[in-house]
Amino acid sequence: MMEMIGRHKSGKHIRAFGAEEGTYVNMDSTMDEDDEKKLNRHNSTLSLLKQKVAALKHLCVQHRDTIVLLLKLLVAAGWAAVVIAACVLNFHRAIGLLVISLLVLFFLIWDWTMARYGDRICEGLRPVRDLASKQWIRLRWLICACVLVGLVCWLVLDTAKRGERQLVSFFGLLLLIFLMMLFSKHPFCWSWQPLFCGLGLQFIFGLLVLRTSFGLEALEWLGHYVEVFIAYTDVGSRFIFGDNYEDHFFIFKVMPILIFMSSFISILYHLGFMQWLIYKVTMGTSSVESMAAAANIFLGQIETPLLIRPYISGLTLSEIHALMTGGFASIAGTLLAVFVSFGVEASHLMAASLMSAPASLTVSKLFWPETETPNTKSSPDVKVKAESNNILEAASQGAIFAVSLVANVVVNLLSFTALLAFLDGVVSWLGAMFDYPQLSFSLMFSYVLMPLAFIMGVSWEDSFIVAELVGLKTFLNEIMAYQKLSQLMKRRKAGGPEYVNNVKQYISVHSETIATYALCSFSNLASLGMSIAALISMAPERQSDISSCGVRSLIAGSVSCFMTACVAGTLYIPKLECPNYLSITLNSTNVTVATELLTCCTQLYNSVMVHEPWNFTLKEFTESSLQACCALTPSSSHFNCSWLL
Repeated sequence: MMEMIGRHKSGKHIRAFGAEEGTYVNMDSTMDEDDEKKLNRHNSTLSLLKQKVAALKHLCVQHRDTIVLLLKLLVAAGWAAVVIAACVLNFHRAIGLLVISLLVLFFLIWDWTMARYGDRICEGLRPVRDLASKQWIRLRWLICACVLVGLVCWLVLDTAKRGERQLVSFFGLLLLIFLMMLFSKHPFCWSWQPLFCGLGLQFIFGLLVLRTSFGLEALEWLGHYVEVFIAYTDVGSRFIFGDNYEDHFFIFKVMPILIFMSSFISILYHLGFMQWLIYKVTMGTSSVESMAAAANIFLGQIETPLLIRPYISGLTLSEIHALMTGGFASIAGTLLAVFVSFGVEASHLMAASLMSAPASLTVSKLFWPETETPNTKSSPDVKVKAESNNILEAASQGAIFAVSLVANVVVNLLSFTALLAFLDGVVSWLGAMFDYPQLSFSLMFSYVLMPLAFIMGVSWEDSFIVAELVGLKTFLNEIMAYQKLSQLMKRRKAGGPEYVNNVKQYISVHSETIATYALCSFSNLASLGMSIAALISMAPERQSDISSCGVRSLIAGSVSCFMTACVAGTLYIPKLECPNYLSITLNSTNVTVATELLTCCTQLYNSVMVHEPWNFTLKEFTESSLQACCALTPSSSHFNCSWLL
């Protein structure tokens, strides 16, 4: 029997004997030599792999630009294929994807062009720029004079058609601007560029939305997708709070939006998108101010500061004032559906939010002019670095930050609302001493703000009611004001008496429209506490500066809405309610063939359902109106007036 001695895996020696006794074999040296050969082969293989990996890395580094370009082209080709396929399948459904893709393509080409050829372009345009700078003063005054003359001529012609109320609204706009300049924080330090840019944009937006169907449809399309994005918060709210979470609307519906927005925006900062976007937006003001004003079109006064949260601690006092003013001058997109459910027209609410954005910058820069040097205007290279290492950490940090923000907003809103209710109770108690217990702050505002309602274009007999609505919105909130406005609208549509016991029961359509624009804002005392609390939680070291800007920004936000109401009163053309118009006009003794009469008669002719000659039915209109229209105006191709004979 042979005994062998080797080394077991555990390290022990193994003895082995051969068939013949006395034969001894030592296996240690043989096994060590085999292991060493295997180890050498393994090391050589690893060394070869490391060399190949190192060579591959070197090749990638050497051709890095080419590889990145190829990957970008591959992604672009894939994305283009997706967009084309979506458009082929259903173009109407793919419009949103197509618009976003074209915008991204435009900005990518723009940034690439400016990065590569920006210096050459600037150098090539230097002669033109030098010439323009020499003649800029004359050129500026010439442009302003042409714009002013054109605006005056347009107003005269348009007012001749529509009536003097439009002219009152325009002069009300000028008066509000004058008052802002008169009570400015730093008189004679105004910058004219925000004034002219803001007013110009306000009128352009007003013309697009109020005088064209395309502008209104585009705004509604964009607003719809913003609402869809915000509605994703409801998934988390429903999961956490249950199906009845909307029963506590503010705490379980509105506040979770702040958490979702904070988390999402934190991700965008981590990716560098927000930094890029902020430096693309300007209106003669700093990029941060312009960005916040643009965001306020759809977001609320608490969500918007989240977009620029890393910049808030470095803002100037004028920028803080502009940021707060923009929040007070508009409403959140989440409340649009609430006001629409009251019966307020969605188109007017959307137009008010859009037009108030440039107005807020105009008013804020008049009421608190910039006397310092904004960081984002003087140093375009200032960038905010992301505090997170990856996207998941960014989302978590944004959500955690929103917890303190929500807590600050809730406690301040609760305390401000309670204090205001207490003060209103004290005023009512004092009024009861003189047999007038219905005395309240909103009623006091009604008398004080009557002249303001009148200069916005409201008729004098309606000015008290509109002033009361504005006072209700300022002292309490915009929801209560819109609820009362909806009651007035329902009374008018019901066709009841205009006066009951010498008390006006409803207001005209024109006054309703101006009130809709004047109320479309968060400029109330409770929102003041929310705004201050939110900004202080984002920049605690600026607490005193933020508090000092509060009251002036509230006034500026309110004036911004009043300016928007003035522009709406100047541009808005009320829709003709032809059945009522014809029944009133054609029954009067003196009937003149005006444009409105021709329009309504044409609408009447087109609404007739003709089954066969002399056999037709009317919708909404009466046969007497049809006979009167046939006697005064020519018939249309749709209906022949000879059929009445």
